[in-house]
Amino acid sequence: QVQLVESGGGSVQAGGSLRLSCTASGGTFSWRDMGWFRQAHGKEREFVAGIASYGSTYYPDSAKGRFTISRDNRKRTVYLQMNSLKPEDTAVYYCHEVFVGAWRPTNDAWGQGTQVTVSA
Repeated sequence: QVQLVESGGGSVQAGGSLRLSCTASGGTFSWRDMGWFRQAHGKEREFVAGIASYGSTYYPDSAKGRFTISRDNRKRTVYLQMNSLKPEDTAVYYCHEVFVGAWRPTNDAWGQGTQVTVSA
């Protein structure tokens, strides 16, 4: 029922920064537990950041210290600030509702994502 549209991706050099946005339309979004995922070509989709409806955040080791997830419920938007980007961060990034704690997507309905390309 909720449609999510990712934006903000682009091409940057290693060490650069990007801020991704995920804007929701339809349904109810303000109290959803949300997460960011990424999928590189030929690899499995992986979780990179999560934020619970009450504000608690979680990051796997691959993102700790470099990525920051936040949300603005008034704007129905979730953000992912990515700093100190590395070539291995190159992937298509997606946002999705998640089960807090497990940080797994609630279903298999994914959007188009936004491409992030990091060059050395």
